[in-house]
Amino acid sequence: MDLYRSGKPRSEIIREYDLTGSSFDRWVRQANTSGSFSEKDNRSPKEEELIKLRKENMKLKMENDILKQAALI
Repeated sequence: MDLYRSGKPRSEIIREYDLTGSSFDRWVRQANTSGSFSEKDNRSPKEEELIKLRKENMKLKMENDILKQAALI
């Protein structure tokens, strides 16, 4: 990112580091949006909500299974 921000042409960076244009563009977008390349830092609010709901669903399924097992005893 430092090279790109210092003015080095996109095409040179892609060629020099053997990158795809789409990967480079995604990294630039992520760095400009959140300042981070971490997937966690670049999730949309909908993605965050989906992850939260999936975790909650998994927890509820486990609790349900425990209750079913307890009822059999």
